[in-house]
Amino acid sequence: MSVAGFPLDPGDGDAFAASQDLLLRTCVVGAGVMGTGIAYTCACHGLPVRLKDVRASALQHSLQEMERLLARRSDATGAAVRAQLDYQGFECASVVIEAVVDNLGIKNKVLGEVEGLVAEDAVLLSNTSSLRIDDLATALQRPQNFAGMHFFNPAPVMPLVEVIRGRQTSDYAVQTAVKQALAMGKIPIVVRDGPGFLVNRILMAYIHAFLRLLAEGVDYQRIDRVTEAFGWPMGPAYLEDVVGLDVGTQSCDLIFASYPERMPALPRNAFRVLLDAGLYGQKGGAGFYLYRPGADGRPERSVNPLAQRLLRERLAAEERPMDETQIIDRLMLPMIVESVHALQESVVASAMELDRALSLGIGFPPLRGGALRYADELGAAEVLARCERYRHLGETYEAPPLLRQLARDNGRFHAIGDGR
Repeated sequence: MSVAGFPLDPGDGDAFAASQDLLLRTCVVGAGVMGTGIAYTCACHGLPVRLKDVRASALQHSLQEMERLLARRSDATGAAVRAQLDYQGFECASVVIEAVVDNLGIKNKVLGEVEGLVAEDAVLLSNTSSLRIDDLATALQRPQNFAGMHFFNPAPVMPLVEVIRGRQTSDYAVQTAVKQALAMGKIPIVVRDGPGFLVNRILMAYIHAFLRLLAEGVDYQRIDRVTEAFGWPMGPAYLEDVVGLDVGTQSCDLIFASYPERMPALPRNAFRVLLDAGLYGQKGGAGFYLYRPGADGRPERSVNPLAQRLLRERLAAEERPMDETQIIDRLMLPMIVESVHALQESVVASAMELDRALSLGIGFPPLRGGALRYADELGAAEVLARCERYRHLGETYEAPPLLRQLARDNGRFHAIGDGR
């Protein structure tokens, strides 16, 4: 792979346009963290790619990051990344992946610009985690050639890509997005447009339940220990520290507001308490935990007394004891409930795909197999009984009709549609 030495101005003799044997000719717009990761992943899988940004400094930083990533690889890759400040060569693109900041106005402007430059059969794909594809499509003359392509961070590492079908998205656009994901070595799951799409929507049900536990006085370190013992790679407090409490709060606000019955606004929100005190998580050295570089250079976490004190003062003065089973039920039942709603609404085609997306996208405990596989292992009747046990806490724990039907018929989510 060649990265160093690429000019930041247009040049002649571009191998990109001459690669007639490649079915996918890819351009990426936006040289931030996600755009850089997407372009790097394309190149590492043999796809020549143009990376466009309006800022020379962003392009330079992007190339440096790719060089750093490349230094970790032992294999040789022949693809190239061309960094550029303009849209030269976009007329040859078969796929353009837009990866600018998650702002509706900015994305609409960029997508409109790009559509006017590319061929009529080119497919535009927006990498977004929070904006609806139907809202982004309003800027386009050919919305049928537009779909979402949600990469998970870090893009070179995370295997899952959500391909999001909007109301006007054609089968051709979906098929092209799936082909692009596969060519990049990713595992695509096609989902229907909606707030949070699939994975983040279900994850937010879990995070909402976590925030409710904190507001009731349950210790976050205990929650992390219990959930990690259950099989999660990291507990919810540690997860939010790694994501960044500012980023996590923004996602929460958007998705909670979209499902107010099951994820109502929380007047006592631990994330806001910590943010108000300037605690942003791992990237700032302090969040729920304190972080310092370990012997291997990776951050090591330890107790943050300030976070503990703030949560006692602002949320619950007394710690509430809660056994492990209750903690797991309080966190996992909302995920199951939201998963069932997504399946009922045909956000995803099957329980198998839903569970695979959760495993690949958020590290759902591998031994549990996914929210609906876990529900099948418990049995629908048992899940329903547990929902009834917590029903007094609101619609978050209200069993959806499909769950009630399976409990009555002794059915399984993973048997739906396979003739059993």
